[in-house]
Amino acid sequence: MKPAVIDASKIESMVAQLKVAAARAQGKDVSPIGEEKAAAKVDFAAVLKNSLDQVNDAQHKAEQLSQRFALGDDSVNLSDVMISMQKAGISFQATVQVRNKLVSAYQDIMNMQV
Repeated sequence: MKPAVIDASKIESMVAQLKVAAARAQGKDVSPIGEEKAAAKVDFAAVLKNSLDQVNDAQHKAEQLSQRFALGDDSVNLSDVMISMQKAGISFQATVQVRNKLVSAYQDIMNMQV
């Protein structure tokens, strides 16, 4: 399984946001236009799609490994198959939990009195 790659610009953006929040908590007037870079906007849809693609890739890899093992490929160990299947299962369960939280948040927002 390919490990998730962290984009350096996202880290820099989060650090800039934390610095601005810390300065505001201390009562300093901070404008992000000055020395600090403005935090880059993160596209929620792109992040969600990327996460779903990673879960899909993990599931496909586990399926391919299990098929290769079932066909008698000597280069595939049973432990590798089981580990990849567990990783795919855990990532899918985490995705379902995130979906449940999003649906719950959506329902809470829809039930708010305006």
